[in-house]
Amino acid sequence: MTVGHFIVLLVIAGVCGSIGSGLAGHRNVGCLGSIALGFIGAWLGRWLSHVLHLPEAFTVHVGNEQFPILWSIAGSTLFVAVIYFLTRPRAQF
Repeated sequence: MTVGHFIVLLVIAGVCGSIGSGLAGHRNVGCLGSIALGFIGAWLGRWLSHVLHLPEAFTVHVGNEQFPILWSIAGSTLFVAVIYFLTRPRAQF
């Protein structure tokens, strides 16, 4: 993998992470947060697709690597929603 391929993967992961966090309702993630969410979402989404026996839909080939766009967005949305659910402020009665 060349430096150019790595930068392209970072940009793709950032866009996917930003879309995923926006779909989950969390807007202020930042550039590095979006990139991290994109990679976490790709890992989580790909794992979920294999467990549920779903096809690899809409993958981008960069060099020798495949990056699952659809599963990255779905995985990052799921990850942000779970993190928000676990860390949200509790109502006090």
